[in-house]
Amino acid sequence: MRTVLVTGPGGAGRTTVAAATALAAARRGCRTLLLSADAIPGFPDATEPTEVAEGLRFARIDSGEHFRSELLALQDRASTVLDLLGGNRLDSDELTELPGSDRLALLHALRRAAEGDWSQDGHDLLVVDLPPLRDALAVLALPEQLRRYLRRLLPPERQAARALRPMLAQLAGVPMPAQWLYDAAARRDAELAAVQALIEDRTTTVRLVVEPGPAAEDALRTARTGLALYGLRVGTLAVNRVLPRHSPDPWFAALAAQQEKCIDRWYEEWAPAVPLCEVPHLGRGPQGLDDLDDISGLDGLLADGGPDGAPAGRAEDPWWIEKPGPTDSPDGVLVWCLPLPGAVKENLQLVRRGDELFLTVGPFRRIVQLESGLRRCTVSGAALTDGVLRVRFTPDPGLWPRTS
Repeated sequence: MRTVLVTGPGGAGRTTVAAATALAAARRGCRTLLLSADAIPGFPDATEPTEVAEGLRFARIDSGEHFRSELLALQDRASTVLDLLGGNRLDSDELTELPGSDRLALLHALRRAAEGDWSQDGHDLLVVDLPPLRDALAVLALPEQLRRYLRRLLPPERQAARALRPMLAQLAGVPMPAQWLYDAAARRDAELAAVQALIEDRTTTVRLVVEPGPAAEDALRTARTGLALYGLRVGTLAVNRVLPRHSPDPWFAALAAQQEKCIDRWYEEWAPAVPLCEVPHLGRGPQGLDDLDDISGLDGLLADGGPDGAPAGRAEDPWWIEKPGPTDSPDGVLVWCLPLPGAVKENLQLVRRGDELFLTVGPFRRIVQLESGLRRCTVSGAALTDGVLRVRFTPDPGLWPRTS
């Protein structure tokens, strides 16, 4: 199963393009599952996958219901502790969804799709309607971040044997963490790992949906850098609501000309590495399958991969290590290359802490676990050239003694 993650600036029509993408794949014989937190005109309002058209199933992500079910389940697992503390149980009808729960609900839906919970026969394509750009990038980074927190707070290798817990608690004078806590952490880590694997899969691509204009240009530059930092590949740039050109009306023609200039710049910046698909303005908001069919028949809507499940996915690891020749690096320096298109030197920070590298690029931040070879090196320099950050690692003689 391959995955297309659809996002874009707020109001750009990403939900419409996501639905049209899913319908286009289904019309071409691809078994497709579409996930969205938003209701789609003409689609059933169902939280379990429901058939919309032949080969296409849709499920709406209900973050409120997910929040209630998760909190009630947590109460049940912690019932002993709550009883000791004299806590009062919360009922389902008094639970109000908290900010941020929509992100966890989306991760839960991705996990169910990745593990095949929603289909016995499986799907060829998963199309996910993500939140607007900034929130989407935060969601896609969340599995890696949460797994790091779990490893730091509850290291699996430091779990004491169950039989030793009472004795350790008596010696330490404090209660030891209950086994259910470690079990819950291990279960969450496995679920997050499944989502992270789906996001990082070589066949997973991001479809950016934008409406041509100055604001979209700024948003795209920022998004391109953030996506590269998290190792995500843009498969298609869907330019939505493109106005007809050559209108006799001067006011209308001026708007179309402004769009055309913007689109021309995007062709120069993105193509041919990233195909562009121009989606014409329908003159109204899409109202159902008929309108989506008008969009789904466009050439290029599935440009980042055909319905046979063989897309032009990640050809290689987005980050790589160069080993300069002996004349360039007599001391065996290794150079770690990180493509960061659009990054500005003034907004870039790089910090080495233990076996991790802390990268900050503008509003985005990622903590990367270093490979085993780089852990035995020291950072000896870094440079940003032509959109690629090159970090120099020099072998530490104390950790990596030379053999000659």
